[in-house]
Amino acid sequence: MNCHNIQNLIDGYIDGGLDLVRNLEIEQHLQGCSTCVQIYQNRQALRTAIQTSSLYQKAPVPLQKRIQASLRQENQPRSILHMTPLRLLSVTAALLIAAIMIWSLINSLSVPSVNEPLVQAVLSSHIRSLMANHLVDVPSSDKHTVKPWFDGKLDYSPPVVDLAQQGFPLVGGRLDYLNDRPVAALVYKHRNHFINLFIWPSTSAPVSDGSMTTLTRQGYHLITWTRSGMTYWAISDLEESELQQFVQLVQHQITSSTSTFPHNLSPPSLLMVPIYRAHP
Repeated sequence: MNCHNIQNLIDGYIDGGLDLVRNLEIEQHLQGCSTCVQIYQNRQALRTAIQTSSLYQKAPVPLQKRIQASLRQENQPRSILHMTPLRLLSVTAALLIAAIMIWSLINSLSVPSVNEPLVQAVLSSHIRSLMANHLVDVPSSDKHTVKPWFDGKLDYSPPVVDLAQQGFPLVGGRLDYLNDRPVAALVYKHRNHFINLFIWPSTSAPVSDGSMTTLTRQGYHLITWTRSGMTYWAISDLEESELQQFVQLVQHQITSSTSTFPHNLSPPSLLMVPIYRAHP
């Protein structure tokens, strides 16, 4: 509000007939405008002199109510079409800030929570495997060699997939320790980049989910998901899109390999029965 508007409302401000918004605007203006402060003080002195003189007569209550109602109606907030450019800009900025805050809140609630200590443990295990010359315990590109190697070393059998034809050959596997338990670490390679795929049974996630959470820490990309009761963490310094491609290939291969069929049938008999694929 400018000085002209303030001076027109000074009397209503002194008499207490304005709304809260107008009172705050006038008080803020008076803090930085000596001219309006002087006018305010003059009006206050005049009001005090009139009240203490014999000429002052208090208005009847009905008249006071009509005057106050008239002042409130006059000082109602104007429509957006009548706002000054500066006022309109302030309102727009406030609405924009509110929208951003609401969007941030909704976005934060929609993103799955991440166990940051576990993220750091996965990151440390990956870096340690590259630096300590202990990338694999069983070096082999044959999944039929790597998968049986874990027998007796873990209380579960990790799925091992062969992605050599898709450009992600298997390098081998090793035992690692994450999430307060020994876990399987499968190592794949894409060009000169290594990928660690950590696998262990899930204890809290849904039995079959598959939705991915992507993170970035210290230049490494991490992707985690849960499927069929197993938790997976893939980490590499590959481009994020390439690591996502790797994860999608792994998910597809695991889904294909877990198609349900009668387990008491010998391999030749499998050709004689329909195979039902499990839903992701």
